[in-house]
Amino acid sequence: MHLSATAIVIAVRAHGEHGAIVRALTRDDGVQPGYVRGGGSRRLRPLLQPGDTILGDWRARTSEQLAALTIEPVHSRAALHGEPLAAAAIDWTAALTATALPEAQPYPRLYDGLIGVLDAIEAAPAARGWAVALVRYELLLLAELGFGLDLDRCVVTGAVDDLGFVSPKSGAAVSRGAAHGHEAKLLALPDFLRDGGTADWPDILAGLAITGHFLARDILVDRRADPLAARGRLVDRLKRAVA
Repeated sequence: MHLSATAIVIAVRAHGEHGAIVRALTRDDGVQPGYVRGGGSRRLRPLLQPGDTILGDWRARTSEQLAALTIEPVHSRAALHGEPLAAAAIDWTAALTATALPEAQPYPRLYDGLIGVLDAIEAAPAARGWAVALVRYELLLLAELGFGLDLDRCVVTGAVDDLGFVSPKSGAAVSRGAAHGHEAKLLALPDFLRDGGTADWPDILAGLAITGHFLARDILVDRRADPLAARGRLVDRLKRAVA
């Protein structure tokens, strides 16, 4: 087995005294794990931060064997890990991707989406500039794994107008008229998730509430629920930032 590809580092775990097991997302070959000799050293550790882009070279005798991975840095986002909000966002998106995706299955749209989120975090001076991209990435991941939401028409009436809520059971939109009297049991649907427009903070937090509900219910369950703590810390930071 030999693979050479550009990849995004999504998880790093120390192994032995100086090594590290790295999981990285490639565009055409999905999540690829590998053992980096010296990955825990002072020289390589700064090059293996979640969110960094690398050129990886994976080599193994068989497909079942953990590959030896050598890396060359392509783009470092290490400086962002010194900014609490940006670091929390990168930690969450990387942990979500590493936990949710099976290995060696291509998800090119998620690769492109993750690059988009990371670029937005790097480019935006404030969280509002990248929070919308984060919500959309979570929606995309749900859809790519077979848990996409139906936000185009009301699940009760079939109407495509006046959609204001999402059913927490079906993941489908509900019009304001059909929701009358049941609003407290539904999730608020912000306009930006349907029209692709901009959003203010109440809408962004409403979007995060929707994706958080379905990620916890359908993706991050049982032993895979640990990354939700990172998401909780991120959402708390965002709420404090806009309070």
